[in-house]
Amino acid sequence: MPTLSLRAATPADAELVAALHAQSWRRHYRGAYADSFLDGDVVADRLQVWSERLTGPKDTQTIVAEDAGEAVGFVHTILDADPVHGALLDNLHVSVAHQRRGIGRRLMAGSAEFVLGARPGSGLFLWVLEQNTNAQRFYAAVGGESADTKLVPPPGGVEGRLNGRPRGIRMVWPDPTRLKGCGRR
Repeated sequence: MPTLSLRAATPADAELVAALHAQSWRRHYRGAYADSFLDGDVVADRLQVWSERLTGPKDTQTIVAEDAGEAVGFVHTILDADPVHGALLDNLHVSVAHQRRGIGRRLMAGSAEFVLGARPGSGLFLWVLEQNTNAQRFYAAVGGESADTKLVPPPGGVEGRLNGRPRGIRMVWPDPTRLKGCGRR
């Protein structure tokens, strides 16, 4: 994609990142998250989260992917999130209209470069919903390995935002150097 560029997010990006995040949740988290939440205040909830994250500590990085100047995806990484698995790739979302174009791979590579530059030797991991089989296939295709599962915490700690007791799968990359080249096709 010759017009694709990656850049570090700034506090001014909170609204666009929140909108991308909410759009992705609405499409991929139905069934696990309550429709009343997804169809209701999910954008406001995500805006509050991203307003805080983008002005937060420097042990995190958020990268925005832009195609011809339009924000089409982002990745957020937190260093030192787990003593065994290392850095947490906490969010990776690409707008549905721009999926299957290598943007997710480029964002994964950007996350890996951040981790390796800040914490050489650290691993990288993320959590993916059990029901999100497309994302699981993507992560496996870029070298992720399933490690364990846990119950998904409700967004914002509000129990009514979940349906039942959805589970997440931890995908791990003990050596994120394998991801550095995954953004090239």
